[in-house]
Amino acid sequence: MFICFDGIDGTGKSTQIELITRWLAQQGLESITCRDPGSTAVGERLREIVLQGHDLDIHRTTEMFLYMTARAQLVEEVIKPAIASGKVVVSDRFLLANVVYQGHAGGLIPESIWQVGNVATSGIHPDITIVLDLDVQTAASRINRELDRIEAQGLEYMDQVRRGFLLEAEKAPDTIKVIDADNSPEQIHERIIDVISPHLQP
Repeated sequence: MFICFDGIDGTGKSTQIELITRWLAQQGLESITCRDPGSTAVGERLREIVLQGHDLDIHRTTEMFLYMTARAQLVEEVIKPAIASGKVVVSDRFLLANVVYQGHAGGLIPESIWQVGNVATSGIHPDITIVLDLDVQTAASRINRELDRIEAQGLEYMDQVRRGFLLEAEKAPDTIKVIDADNSPEQIHERIIDVISPHLQP
C-alpha cells in the first residue's frame, strides 16, 4: 500500500507520519517513509534548489520539472522496490503537491501537471492521500523556523494552495481524504486510522 500525506506546511504532517508508522508497526506491517522531493541523493540535491534557492528566479514550469525529476528518482529508487517487497510506503508529499502548488496556486494547468506526473511516476500513485486541512493563518503560526522558498511566497499564495487541495479532493473523493487538522494530534491520528484501515484489510 502507498499512503501519502499532504497539505500546507504547519498542519502537522510530520507528527502524523510518525504516529501512523508507529501504528503500522503495531499492526505487524513493515513500512518505509520517504519525502518528496528527497530520500535519494538526486532528490536531496534538487530539494535544496527548490526549497532553499532563495536567490534563484525559478520559473513555475522549471520548478514543476525539478520536482518531477526528484520524484521520478524517488519512485525508481525507493517506492517501486518497497511496494514490490510488500512494504507500506508512507510519503511526505507526492504528485498532488505539484498540481496544487505550481498548478492551482502557481498558474500552470493542473491537468497538464497530472499528465507529466503520470510519466514521471511510471503511473504509480498513492492508494490514499491524506490532506491535513487548516486555515493558513493558524498553519503559519505553527511554523517555528525560517521559511523555505515556497513558504516565503506569502499567505495569499498559501490560501490558493489550500483551495487547490480542497478542489482536487472534491474531484477524487475515493483517494484524496481531507482531515481537519484543527484538532489534537491524537484525534487527527484516530481519524487517519479510520480512513486507511479498510484499505489494509486483506
